[in-house]
Amino acid sequence: MSIHQFKVKSIDGGMIDFADFKGKKLMVVNVASECGFTNQFAQLQELHEKYGDKIEVIGFPSNDFGGQEPKSEAEILDFCRKEYHVTFPLTEKVKIKGRNKHPVYNWLTKSSANGKMDSKVGWNFQKYLINEDGELDAMLSPANPPICEVVLAWLGE
Repeated sequence: MSIHQFKVKSIDGGMIDFADFKGKKLMVVNVASECGFTNQFAQLQELHEKYGDKIEVIGFPSNDFGGQEPKSEAEILDFCRKEYHVTFPLTEKVKIKGRNKHPVYNWLTKSSANGKMDSKVGWNFQKYLINEDGELDAMLSPANPPICEVVLAWLGE
């Protein structure tokens, strides 16, 4: 029932091992560079910089909603670094819905896997909050900014 069982390729060709985040909270968010919520990259980076001792942000680029992530992985990484100075981990471009859904998103969206809740990813920039033990705590809609009262309370701020 823990997210710590997963590994995913990073956008730069490395590997993100969720076991490395034991003892730290996680915000898992599906991202896209041509979305109305794309400016949330700024707050995701701010969250990473300000609260990085408590939380790790992990972005999953996906083109599953409105074709809003048509870029290649190299272009996505270049965009995120140049426009938003992103330094938090980004995964390879993945499917987060449908038949070929990434295993992390299967876990996030099925109560039988995560032990907490069923959910459906509705749009880009939906956020999942994972506790220090790798358990799903909550899901926030894309409209919720990354730094909001809910997240700050969850972080104990």
